[in-house]
Amino acid sequence: MASLDLRPHIDRFIRRFAEVESSLNDPKVFDNPSRAQELSREYARLKDLTTFGRAYLKAVAELAENTELASQELSDTEMGQMAREEITRLQADVARLGYELQKGIIPPNPTDSRNTIVEIRAGAGGSESALFAADLYRMYTRYAEGRGWKVETLDSSPSDLGGFREVIFNVTGDNVYKRLKYESGVHRVQRVPATEAQGRIHTSTATVAVLPEAEEVDVVINPADLEITCCRASGPGGQGVNTTDSAVQIQHKPSGLIVRCADQRSQQKNKLRAMTVLRSRLLEKKVSDEEAKYAAERKAQVGTGERNERIRTYNFPQNRVTDHRIEVTLYNLPTFIDGEIDSLIDPLMSNEMDEKLKALQL
Repeated sequence: MASLDLRPHIDRFIRRFAEVESSLNDPKVFDNPSRAQELSREYARLKDLTTFGRAYLKAVAELAENTELASQELSDTEMGQMAREEITRLQADVARLGYELQKGIIPPNPTDSRNTIVEIRAGAGGSESALFAADLYRMYTRYAEGRGWKVETLDSSPSDLGGFREVIFNVTGDNVYKRLKYESGVHRVQRVPATEAQGRIHTSTATVAVLPEAEEVDVVINPADLEITCCRASGPGGQGVNTTDSAVQIQHKPSGLIVRCADQRSQQKNKLRAMTVLRSRLLEKKVSDEEAKYAAERKAQVGTGERNERIRTYNFPQNRVTDHRIEVTLYNLPTFIDGEIDSLIDPLMSNEMDEKLKALQL
């Protein structure tokens, strides 16, 4: 990888850190909570980068001094040996700090900090795919619980055997989309279904869509473009749900998108949640249309959420889970499907960052 001069970037981090710190010291900035939150996130990020930057410059200077000292001393002298040991340590520090700084050069994705809507749908495989969709829903729910995130079901369509033909839920917390965005795509399972009398392994699929929650300013919706209908909720949910017209379906006529929410007793709550899902789907469509021009570039990146691509295989007989985007296989499937999915999310994040750094240096 080509060398990158980090000094101008470090200077920029330090200048911007001082500006943000000054802004946060002005009480008026907190009159706008959204702006204050945005500045606070930038402050935390720049504080780390300025710390890394100063440590990096110090390590580079010390490395130059010890390199010169080692060249002047005979190899068998104690001073020369100490200089060479310092060079090894400082080279590792320069590489580590330089990598952190290069990551800082890439602007953060503004949607990374947003809450997220996750849609899981059964795919090929009939009732087994619906059971697998339920397994994925449970996996993400437990993962969210482990990170202190909150999960709210927006709509669901249960299957006969306890699975889901479709389940849509909202996840709120810190950096939700930043971590869950890599889950978009086709998930494949290979196992012996509970209904299989002959013990044969079946292959089924489920699709996962991860959408950053859209804000009203992201997508402008004309009320005249909406067809809103209310109907009686069906399925489990209690007598109050089943006897009132609380379910809400919204069709966005220009795009043809249809959203339904029925998990709340209140018609108004279901309508608000349906509008949230609709805005997020329209935002995703808007972004996808814009990015279609760069399809070749997107193919080379990880985590783009192409739904027609198989991203992961869960093989129960062999106790393995494989992510096909980074060709990583783990042999801890029970633990993974129980919600401990950082073992693949972390390398996916690192791989995406490496790809972006390569593009930056080119």
